[in-house]
Amino acid sequence: MLNFIKAQICTIKFFRYVLIIFLIVPTCTFHLGPNEMPNLNEESESVGLNYLISNDLSEFSGSSFIEKEANGFLQQWNLAGMTMAIVKDGKLVYAQGFGYSDIETRQQVSPGDLFRVASVSKLITAVAIMKLVEKKLISLDSKVFGPHGILKDPVFNSVVDKRLYNITIRQLLAHSGGWSLHYGDPAFNSLVVLERTGEKGAATLDSYCRFVATRRLHFEPGTRSSYSNMGYMFLGKVINVVTGRKYEDFVRKEVLIPAGISDMHIGRSYLAERRINEVKYYEAEESPMIPAFDGSSRLVPKPYGGNPIELLGPAGGWIASSVELAKLMVQIDGFKNVPDMLPQSLINQMVEEDDLSGPLGWKVVKKNGDWIRTGSMAGTSAIMKRQSNGFSWVVVINSSSWKGPRLPAYINYMMGKIEKNLSNWPRHDLFKYVPEKL
Repeated sequence: MLNFIKAQICTIKFFRYVLIIFLIVPTCTFHLGPNEMPNLNEESESVGLNYLISNDLSEFSGSSFIEKEANGFLQQWNLAGMTMAIVKDGKLVYAQGFGYSDIETRQQVSPGDLFRVASVSKLITAVAIMKLVEKKLISLDSKVFGPHGILKDPVFNSVVDKRLYNITIRQLLAHSGGWSLHYGDPAFNSLVVLERTGEKGAATLDSYCRFVATRRLHFEPGTRSSYSNMGYMFLGKVINVVTGRKYEDFVRKEVLIPAGISDMHIGRSYLAERRINEVKYYEAEESPMIPAFDGSSRLVPKPYGGNPIELLGPAGGWIASSVELAKLMVQIDGFKNVPDMLPQSLINQMVEEDDLSGPLGWKVVKKNGDWIRTGSMAGTSAIMKRQSNGFSWVVVINSSSWKGPRLPAYINYMMGKIEKNLSNWPRHDLFKYVPEKL
C-alpha cells in the first residue's frame, strides 16, 4: 500500500498541475507504530506552489556550494532533512529540499513538503489579529478577559487575580500579559494544567481558561515581557469569538488563501494523522519516551503524542512548506517589491519594541532592520529571516538536536555563509512558476 501512495505522489510531481489522489482508509490506527501511513482522509491541496516546485528548478552555478553547506549541516547535527527557500528582492530565487522526509522509506525532501513550524505559528496568528485590527473589529488595546473583555466565559466572572481583566491584545502579542516562563510553560505542560484544574483526559482551551482564572499573575501586565505560548493560545480564541469562525478556518480562508497560500494547516499530534505531503519528525538519539498529553499514561515519543499540536495551534501548531512561508514573508516585509497584505502602519507596529515588551509576532527585531522568527519543538526547528538588504530566507528541519532552541542560531550562521559566498543568483521568480503543458 505504501508503494501505491508513493506512486500517486510521483504522478503529482510529474504532471505538476494535475492532482489525482485516491482516498484510502489506513488499515492501522495505532498511534505509535514507526511505519504508519499518512492520513489520506485529509483533503489535499492540488493547486499552489507546493505541488508545482521541484528540486530541479533551483539548479544554478551556486547550487553545489549550497548543497555542500546544507548536507554538511545535516550531517554535523545528525538531522534527517531540511527545506530551504531564499528570496531576493521579493523573488523566490531558490527552493530546495535536502536529506530525508522519511528515513525509513528513504523518501527525499521536496520544496513543497509540509513541516511543523512550531513558534513560527505566532507570526501567522499575529498577522490574523492585525487583519481584525485593520477591519476595526478589535483594537490592540482591547481587553481580553472578563465581563468587559472579548472572552466573556463564565469562568472569568470571578478570578483570583483581578489584573487578568487588564490584559490587552497587544500585551498577549508582545508576551507581556503577566505570565513568567520562569515558572514553567503551561502550554507544553498540559498534564500539569489538568492536575491543577482537577480534570481528567486531554486538556482543552477551557482547561487553560480555568487555569488562568484560578491563579495569580507573575507580574503586572504590560510592565515587562516573558515568553508566553499560552498567551497566543488565547489569541486564537479571540479570533474565534470575534469572527464566529474556527481559528484555522478564518486564518486559512481570510488571510492565507487570498494571499496565494493554499497549503498551510494546523498539524495533528499523532503519526497516523499526518498529511500526505507532510514529513516525519525525529528526535535526537536516546531521547526518552514521555507520558502522552491525553492523560492516558501511555509512553510515547515526544513528537507523536507528547504535545497537543491542535491545541497549541495559534502558538505552535501550524504546518507549512518553506516556500509558502517565504510567500507569506514577502507580503508582510514592508518592502515595495511585493504588495503587503497589511497597511504599512500595522506592519510598523508589529516590529516596534521597547524596554517593556517585544515585537508583535516576530521574535527578534534588530537595529539593522532584520526581522527574525524562530520555532522549535520536539522533532522540528524553523527560522524565517527578513533581512533589510532584501535577501531573506526560510529554513525548516524535521529533526531535533541536543542544541534544542539554539539550533536556529547555527542555521543563521550557515545562511550567512551562503549569502556571503554567492552573488550570481537566478533571475527567475519561482513564486510565479507555471509548468509547461504536456
